[in-house]
Amino acid sequence: MNSLNFFFSRCAQNIDEELDKLIPSENIEPKRLYKAVRWSVFAGGKRFRPALVLAVGKAFSADEKILLKTAAAIEMIHTYSLIHDDLPAMDDDDLRRGRLTCHKKFDEATAILAGDVLQSLAFRAIAEDADLSDKIKVRLILELSESAAKMVDGQQLDLDSEGVKVSIEELEKIHHNKTGAMISVSARSGAIIAEASEKELEAVTIYAEKLGLLFQITDDLLDETQTTEVLGKTAGKDLQAEKATYPSLYGIEKSSELARKVYTEAIEVLEKIDRDLDILRKLADFILNRKKLEGDRGKLMGLFWRFLCELCVSA
Repeated sequence: MNSLNFFFSRCAQNIDEELDKLIPSENIEPKRLYKAVRWSVFAGGKRFRPALVLAVGKAFSADEKILLKTAAAIEMIHTYSLIHDDLPAMDDDDLRRGRLTCHKKFDEATAILAGDVLQSLAFRAIAEDADLSDKIKVRLILELSESAAKMVDGQQLDLDSEGVKVSIEELEKIHHNKTGAMISVSARSGAIIAEASEKELEAVTIYAEKLGLLFQITDDLLDETQTTEVLGKTAGKDLQAEKATYPSLYGIEKSSELARKVYTEAIEVLEKIDRDLDILRKLADFILNRKKLEGDRGKLMGLFWRFLCELCVSA
């Protein structure tokens, strides 16, 4: 195993080990429920949101130990949203992270309950975190609950927009909530735990908002330009469902130009913070380049692994 794989394994393992401790064993009753939860949580994935918690927290000199439970909590909220998003009443998808969605592997009722319990476990993880002060825990719980609610708002707006021509303002509102809210709270949580100044927190928030927008634009582009095998989920679903996306409004070329513009804005925000934020710049690079790695999922994951490795090296 080369050094790159070693450091990636260390970073991924830390997050997954925390999740493993926080989520009941599949041998605990009700066994079917926790099997479904673990099927979804440990299906792989880039762990992008918890990695962002770690990246920002460590950029502001926080010890990784005090970041892990919050990072895991955010991944649980994210996974719950994916389970519910895949349901027949929502996006009706058969694949997630390269294998059967929760409701296809188990059943719809179990999938709904798996999402429900993940949400509860997430807030409990923060509330019981002995490494954080009560003041910080309350702030994190408030911020995460507000962001999770915005995510749900965005999902409803997304459903309402299917087959409807929307304005750019309406499209931005959908994705500011559906995708951007959880990305923003990930970055803000890292900064809050690290006790960054309010000025630094404000800059991190703007950076994260740009990052969330960049993530959504590239996600929309990937849905239209990549295969199911590359994405690990059914390709072309947005187009089939007539969802409001950046390519549907702007076209692929202009959407790509917009992605580069948003990327530049995110990098410029970081210049306002007097810290070593090279890891955050590289994270933005990763998101921008997702759409350039056409047909090569290995390169895509390799780039993200390199980001995680560099994060771990600085530990």
